[in-house]
Amino acid sequence: MTRIATTVVRPKDPELVAAVRLALLFAAIKLVLQVAANLWEAHIGYGYFRDEMYYILCGRHPAWGYVDHGPVVAVQANIAIALFGKSLAGIRMLSALAGAGRIFLTGVLAWSLGGRRPAQALAMICVLAAPHYLALDSFLSMNSMESLFWMTCLLALILIVRGGSQRLWLLFGLSAGLGVLNKPSMTFFLVALLVALLLTPQRRLLFSKWAVAGVALLLLVALPNLLWQVHNHWPTLEFLHNGRVENKNVKLGAIPFLITQIMNLQPATMLVWGAGLVWLLRNPLAKPWRWLGLTYLLFLAVMMALHAKDYYVVPIYPVLFAAGGIAWERRFATRPAVRENRIFAFPVLETILLVAAVVLLPLSIPVMTPQTWIAYTHTMHLDKLSENTENSATSALPQFYADRFGWQEEVDQVTHVFHSLSPQDQAKVGILCSNYGEASAINFLGRGLPTAISGHNSYFMWGPQGATGEVMIVINGASPEEMRKFYTSVEVVGRMDHPYAMPFEHRNIYLVRERKLNVTADWESFKHYI
Repeated sequence: MTRIATTVVRPKDPELVAAVRLALLFAAIKLVLQVAANLWEAHIGYGYFRDEMYYILCGRHPAWGYVDHGPVVAVQANIAIALFGKSLAGIRMLSALAGAGRIFLTGVLAWSLGGRRPAQALAMICVLAAPHYLALDSFLSMNSMESLFWMTCLLALILIVRGGSQRLWLLFGLSAGLGVLNKPSMTFFLVALLVALLLTPQRRLLFSKWAVAGVALLLLVALPNLLWQVHNHWPTLEFLHNGRVENKNVKLGAIPFLITQIMNLQPATMLVWGAGLVWLLRNPLAKPWRWLGLTYLLFLAVMMALHAKDYYVVPIYPVLFAAGGIAWERRFATRPAVRENRIFAFPVLETILLVAAVVLLPLSIPVMTPQTWIAYTHTMHLDKLSENTENSATSALPQFYADRFGWQEEVDQVTHVFHSLSPQDQAKVGILCSNYGEASAINFLGRGLPTAISGHNSYFMWGPQGATGEVMIVINGASPEEMRKFYTSVEVVGRMDHPYAMPFEHRNIYLVRERKLNVTADWESFKHYI
């Protein structure tokens, strides 16, 4: 009897077992690297990143949505705080685990597309060495989680194409729904994926009851966030609109946008992900996977057209690295190392990737003191590689690092001012901050202080907490003359002036009295979604 070849995943497929073991090994290396870097970062004096404290405060206000992000990161923050308290490395543990998960999925994706150990290892080394992934996985954020949701969707569809169970559509739907709850950009990825499938013979995957069930599950999981947006008059759309109108983010043309993709992942990795894209689009053996390459091109085009931040494309690259590993494996199939199925079958390229990763590591994770970092980047001519994605002026450090300084100093000064007040004033004083970073630092790091309020993003939705303006500690960039337009009494009692903090965080701390309009009654005027 003739044996029919099949690509269906067998329950005890020895190649899958080997691929999983290899992927787990690289994932463990990634996890150890990220945790060690976070412990070292705390040791050399870096503090909490602005957004981390904000997400933790969002976790204290559970909701199905927030002005500028989805609810998943708030849950992530709550879990981290419950497990690790205020430990800097602890609150970043889930992001480090997500980074390890990205590595794991890259290895499994390479196997699912037909790659052996050389392809899997090369793909995972690229992801391990990519500077932007190292950065994303080094702090509490929703960005570290994106690839998990995106790549799980792709893996489910790849396994279905290989002949796997149609029930994998349910895995697709669950992962896609959680991805939407994690970050709205998941929606654009799903649209690009849908169009890519429709343009290829794999469109037939869409016409099954399980596909309908998967999409229904996606909508069911994401529905609470949609209802929250409707109930709150679409705050996220207002946030995005204001960002465009106020020119918040750097807008790149097509060529600069592509260049940033190359730099984000380090130039040497383009030899792999670029080869993977060509293999997906051109190689006859990759015809069943053509939709993967088209998904990338469509998503890239949409992000360019919308002038999105350059790193919005970063979550999709693991599948290109997986394909690139296969392209290299097939191109050099006659080499002894490839024939013998060795892990490090491309030693020259892999050494270049790892050496470059070490050289660029200080640009991804703050493993050097600020003074050493400044000297290192100047000596190595790496200054221009750490540019911001927003138009705000920066300090001697890039914004990603600068936003870790000045918070404890702010809290210490506000605490001193608060304790200098009479008991009567302490009972009624409010703390008003101009942005969520300042407010979150006080609410997270402060002890025995009133709840800080702000009109910035989700803080506006949490309201004025009963503040009247009779006695207020105010942190903002206004001059004393400007403050007197709103308050009868204005006194400068402190100054945020940390040398490494962002320039817009060099501002006065005021003690003011008798606001001319009651804060609670005038709360709508404080609204600032950007």
